Amino acid sequence: MPHECTCYAASTIFIKAFKHCFLLGFHAENPNSMRYYHHSPTVSFGGGSIPRGVKYLLIANTIIFIIYFLSVQIRITPLLLFFHGLSLIPSWVVKGAVIWQPVTYLFLHSPLGFSHILFNMLSLWWFGSDLERDWGMKRFLNYYFFCGIGAGLCDVAVRLLLGNARDLITPTIGASGAIYGLLLAFGILYPNRTILLYFLFPIPARIFVLILGGIAFLSTFGAAGSGISHMAHLGGMIFGFYYLTFRPRLLDIDLMGRLKSWQLRRARHRFEVYMRKKDQDGPDDWVN
Repeated sequence: MPHECTCYAASTIFIKAFKHCFLLGFHAENPNSMRYYHHSPTVSFGGGSIPRGVKYLLIANTIIFIIYFLSVQIRITPLLLFFHGLSLIPSWVVKGAVIWQPVTYLFLHSPLGFSHILFNMLSLWWFGSDLERDWGMKRFLNYYFFCGIGAGLCDVAVRLLLGNARDLITPTIGASGAIYGLLLAFGILYPNRTILLYFLFPIPARIFVLILGGIAFLSTFGAAGSGISHMAHLGGMIFGFYYLTFRPRLLDIDLMGRLKSWQLRRARHRFEVYMRKKDQDGPDDWVN
């Protein structure tokens, strides 16, 4: 029963999400709804300078991967244990003692090869650059982490409901959930952009996204033992669709701006307290 309910819910959300990829003329008046950017069809991705948000993510992921890779090759036990604690482990998350894992797992990639990080970082560059140029760094990073964290929570939820004891202690790593969210946004916002499938076959972006989404959806029915979290891929797309449709207001909060405002108010309050105390003490003796 839990498996049937989960599959039904996933299929319902999947159908609702991907049917929007064909609504090419849609332009919402509601600022919280999806908008489409009709750029000229092209096969180029990530052209021009790399936007700051994408650049920061590329640098962070690459540096962490190099350290992780070397720690595995040299077998540096303390580092291996450290990275294990940064991966997403359902049994640990449920206990509530590792609230950082739904974020930190996004920066870890398989240290056994280069294909995992290569695919994710190329996709981040190709598809994320245009999104950040149109959205700005703040909204782009909000969307990226919203999809990535949501993908991780979907993976945890499914393994808690359907997994065995081993699934609950098996770590999940990688930014693929966030990347699939970027792919969904790219297919919705630039539906006519041409993508070279396998670098050979030109197809519209919306078709490319539908293919990837369909693969992720169907793979969730037989993902056991594959070593790939297809539910995280699908979860990233589901959370991406939710963000594009409803634009959660909480994610529009300028945290850095609020921090600076709080620091300014705190400094002003301290200055006022100091001036009042100084007035009460009278003028200093050395002042002429």
